[in-house]
Amino acid sequence: MSTPRAPLYITMDERDNVAIVVNDGGLPAGTVFPSGLTLVDKVPQAHKVALVDIPLGGEVRRYNVVIGYALKDLKVGTWVHERLLKMPAARELVGLPIATVKPEPQPPLEGYTFEGYRNLDGSVGTRNILAITQTVQCVAGVTDFAVTRIKAELLPKYPNVDDVVALEHTYGCGVAIDAPDAIIPIRTLRNISLNPNFGGEVMLVSLGCEKLQPERLMPPGTIPLIDERNVADVGDSASPKLDVVCLQDDAHVGFMSMVDAIMRQAEEHLERLNDRRRETVPASELVVGVQCGGSDAFSGVTANPAVGFCTDLLVRAGATVMFSEVTEVRDGIDQLTSRASTPEVAEAMIREMAWYDAYLEKGRVDRSANTTPGNKKGGLSNIGEKAMGSIVKSGTSPISGVLAPGESARQKGITSGLIYAATPASDFICGTLQLAAGINLHVFTTGRGTPYGLAEVPVIKVATREDLARRWHDLMDINAGTIATGEKTIADVGWEMFELMLDVASGRKKTWAEHWKLHNALVLFNPAPVT
Repeated sequence: MSTPRAPLYITMDERDNVAIVVNDGGLPAGTVFPSGLTLVDKVPQAHKVALVDIPLGGEVRRYNVVIGYALKDLKVGTWVHERLLKMPAARELVGLPIATVKPEPQPPLEGYTFEGYRNLDGSVGTRNILAITQTVQCVAGVTDFAVTRIKAELLPKYPNVDDVVALEHTYGCGVAIDAPDAIIPIRTLRNISLNPNFGGEVMLVSLGCEKLQPERLMPPGTIPLIDERNVADVGDSASPKLDVVCLQDDAHVGFMSMVDAIMRQAEEHLERLNDRRRETVPASELVVGVQCGGSDAFSGVTANPAVGFCTDLLVRAGATVMFSEVTEVRDGIDQLTSRASTPEVAEAMIREMAWYDAYLEKGRVDRSANTTPGNKKGGLSNIGEKAMGSIVKSGTSPISGVLAPGESARQKGITSGLIYAATPASDFICGTLQLAAGINLHVFTTGRGTPYGLAEVPVIKVATREDLARRWHDLMDINAGTIATGEKTIADVGWEMFELMLDVASGRKKTWAEHWKLHNALVLFNPAPVT
């Protein structure tokens, strides 16, 4: 039986007037810390305790940022939770510091490689997957039936292909497809279909009558040339043919005719994918999306700072890293615009924040919509506090690019550095949009716990606290809770993460989400009207 840990709390800045309790299960009233602080209340793990007397209306500071104002006098040792705080107003999007932070250039991180699949467009995949794109939800059942048979009957013949994935979604018809914001779900699905883990192979299943016609989803020039086997013409007019199985075609008589057609076309793609082999490529070919979900107050203390340290390592190695979640960084917009590499990058971030502010205003949504009940149970009082912990995933590097929802980094000419990819905070929508942006690897931190995963890219899961890592030992890939207990440093876990990325990207290791085949559905962000 392990010895109970001594009472422990953590502050993020010497000017903070609250700290969070580290101990599993929290601590009872009357607990005395080594500093002499005595708890007035029972304080759950990860929740805040007042380090000094805070008067009614007084600032409550964490990360040396005001996360709220006391709604009553708070005595030293009091449990400080969301019901005792008034949330501060969001920072206006005017008068912000623009590209004012100029960090010292860090030396390049050289010599690190992984084994990846090189694509003709220059991108690199970490997996070799056949993706079958669907133009509309109507075909999902047929496609799923076909994919089940493909995996059972065809995939064993092609051992160099990792998986077959149906890109199912709920878009495609019954929507105002000519509305201005309809471009977001359309380009999202288009760019997911071109993710580097799919090797440039594009196969579509269409119903026939849907609004999102195949040619609209994949206009001429969208699909890369792979080799002479997917060319429609020759010479100067050579262009890839659009491989579409249309279920309403007169040639299909009966359900099995549709399924056979999907399987027949899939085998052509499987043959080409099976010819591919991993090759040694520099770590600069990693395109990593970083995200958090089921967050708690430890997220900004352990896992997210470790991700931030790893982000800086990746940027030094020449890789591309993208962080997202508009509502979860909006309250720290001044921290982001000040780190922009250029004024143009700062203005692009402001433009994305303003667009999202207007989007939320249409739905009459206030800032209390984020956080979740689980976030609050995990010690996060409001979105202001949550944002501070979320931003640290981005590390300290300059922000060198901005993507609007559904845009691809490579198509915008961004092939390295730290990128802000504007997305909603919803885990599955954010993951879907980061897939469209071109990630070939995903890192996801969690404090409350979530079995989140993606079929399209490996997802490395990071636990913020030791209790979660212990209980979910076969779901979490990295235990960052050791940072809170002092067993490891942020740098220790950051390097562990970096090295695991290279192993996972190379196929030498599988993540737990891959092992169990835990995959969330794609959810396209559609701010346009549904008809």
